[in-house]
Amino acid sequence: MGRISMRQQRALLWGVLAGGFLLVNFHRTATAVLADTLAATFDATGAELGSLHASFFYIYAALQLPSGLAVDRYGPRRVGALGLAVMTGGVAWFALSGGLAEAFLARAAIGLGGSVLYIATLRFCANWFRPDEYATMTGYTIAAAGVGGILATTPLALAIESVGWRSAMLVAGGVGATLAVAIGAVVRDTPTSAGHEAVGDAADPGETATLREVLDNTRTVLGERETWLLGVALFLTLGANFTVLGLWGVPYVVDIYDVSVARASTYVLLGNVGFVVGSPAFGALSDRLARRTGLMIGAAALFTLSYAALVLVPPLPVVGAALFCALFANGGVALAFTVGKERHDPDVAGTVTGVINSMGYFGAAVLPTVLGAVLDAYWTGEVINGARVYTVTGYRVAFAIATGAGVLATGAIVWLHYRERRAPTAGAAPADD
Repeated sequence: MGRISMRQQRALLWGVLAGGFLLVNFHRTATAVLADTLAATFDATGAELGSLHASFFYIYAALQLPSGLAVDRYGPRRVGALGLAVMTGGVAWFALSGGLAEAFLARAAIGLGGSVLYIATLRFCANWFRPDEYATMTGYTIAAAGVGGILATTPLALAIESVGWRSAMLVAGGVGATLAVAIGAVVRDTPTSAGHEAVGDAADPGETATLREVLDNTRTVLGERETWLLGVALFLTLGANFTVLGLWGVPYVVDIYDVSVARASTYVLLGNVGFVVGSPAFGALSDRLARRTGLMIGAAALFTLSYAALVLVPPLPVVGAALFCALFANGGVALAFTVGKERHDPDVAGTVTGVINSMGYFGAAVLPTVLGAVLDAYWTGEVINGARVYTVTGYRVAFAIATGAGVLATGAIVWLHYRERRAPTAGAAPADD
């Protein structure tokens, strides 16, 4: 790296890892724009589309804890590069798949490889940045994912119109392959391994946790009620947001407001803009105020009100605003990762992140199929260009479920807030005073 400063180097290396996570979110939300195309290509029902979309999240969620353990043990560089390489292979398979079952397995392979990128990036941040910068960097990392979500809306819709969905996916796979090589070549796990002084939570590079220590850490994390409250909040909010942004948002606007897929994708794009700006805003504010759970409560309430507005089937500009607010609020609920990290020793940062992240993405696996089944129950029987057309009532019921999820998430965070106030963790910054 020559004479590059540590500040410059860590920004560059974070950017490479965050670029990989950007692609993860691109692929997990691309099915919203692809929904009608995939329905026509594979002759799929709403429930089948939901299951196809969710196949990514089932494997992704199941592997969050193992991914956290692997990152803690082997470091962000090796785990991140291998994961992105596997995801790239899954993308190529998906682009070339000839049937629904094959596409389902390919999407699962994408989830398999992508499952490690977020945790690897956050572990890098824990190693290279001060503790009072961690929430901010978590926010920027999630913002990178939001950029991937933006690319999976109107830009992807235009690319599909130009070259077809299979070619567009293959191009995205080529970008992933390039980034996988870059992660393996330039990323360093800790400042000391790059010739700098230790800054964050990085342990000595020669120290590797034993299997017994790993299992003990996992039992400790899973044994805390706070872990489950954080996980429930993420299960409900991530599940609803990725179901709407990643699958049913575009069909909702197309079916109810009778606009093109390209135009409908611009409203979903607004949601992803909220995703981009919300996490850095909440992260920086949380670090500045040294407050966590109080901000999470406000964010969960905003999330709930946003989906409640969609139950009313408002004018299109309100739809865009509601999606923006719902995803902006996601940044506040994502402070769960900082709360979880601050409750435990630095050497289990990947483990605790993996545990609560897995709970969140099980929500993203379950809710698409549930809402798809709800929409199928209200199917008009009409098919346009190979895709089913759903009713206003069906979408209202679906968004009412999302609203209910927000109410439950808010309750879980309020409970967490009062537990944290009564019994702050020793050595950690107080959640809220």
